Amino acid sequence: MTNIAPTGAQHTIAADGFQAVITELGAGLRSLTLDGRPLVVDFPEDQSPLGGAGLPLLPWPNRVEDGRYTFDGEERQLALSEPKTGNAIHGFSRSFPWRVLSRDDRDDHNDRDSASITLGLRLFPQLGYPHVLDLSIRYALGASGLEVEVGAENVGATDAPYGFGAHPYLSLGVLCALNDALLELPATQWIAVDERKIPIGRRDVEGTEYDFRTPRPIGGTELDTAFTGLERGADGRVRVTLTGGSGGVELWAGEGIEWLQLYTGDTLPEGHRRQGLAVEPMTCPPNAFRTGEDVIRLAPGERAVHHWGIGPV
Repeated sequence: MTNIAPTGAQHTIAADGFQAVITELGAGLRSLTLDGRPLVVDFPEDQSPLGGAGLPLLPWPNRVEDGRYTFDGEERQLALSEPKTGNAIHGFSRSFPWRVLSRDDRDDHNDRDSASITLGLRLFPQLGYPHVLDLSIRYALGASGLEVEVGAENVGATDAPYGFGAHPYLSLGVLCALNDALLELPATQWIAVDERKIPIGRRDVEGTEYDFRTPRPIGGTELDTAFTGLERGADGRVRVTLTGGSGGVELWAGEGIEWLQLYTGDTLPEGHRRQGLAVEPMTCPPNAFRTGEDVIRLAPGERAVHHWGIGPV
């Protein structure tokens, strides 16, 4: 009898010294390394990811209060997938196996200039979400690291609410502990939340512990916080960097991604806390299905595409 890993088949791509492992379940990023140095917090093949590690979050990121929302006048109830808060969290796509649509890594040598794999999922109607979406994720490695393209096409008959998120944990490996790492986050606003992690107001970062516009140590700051007011480079990308020791890692997010959730992992089980920094690119804020803020309306036949990536600095 063959034992099947909790995350299904493992898909490895490699190029220019980079290697990434993508899981069948959830199309998650299980590991990403450069010449053997981890750029993200990984997990063993025989275990499930903790804290959403490496998973895409579709068709919404973060939480929906009480799992209830209204769309086009129809009241809907999602499954309460975060029982301790009574909220729905992180969509559906992480619970399904994704199929390989294509890949470009014709040999196994690490000196290739590029390599990629594309996975897809047809998301059929779920409790509280009566829509059909064709989802795709392309992971590509090249000289600058990992680039991810996320696509969602409405193949159903009615307009659908949609949002995208991803949940990688950036890592400096043994180079530097998280408390000592320097964080640079070009965001001007943060979101205050209640005890159930539901937003209660937008605040300026100026003069607060959440101001990382100039690089500084994370220290003992506990983050499970959404940021916006993102400042972008000339190429339209926003960049979050984590540096320490003799290395660094960067997450970038392209246009259309106006939110970043940062999480230091303080609520994870003992032994997993503060092992890395989750930097989650999101197209909409927490509780967006409830408030409607930055939710994308996908008409039948319409497709949304977003890009993000990770590389060394």
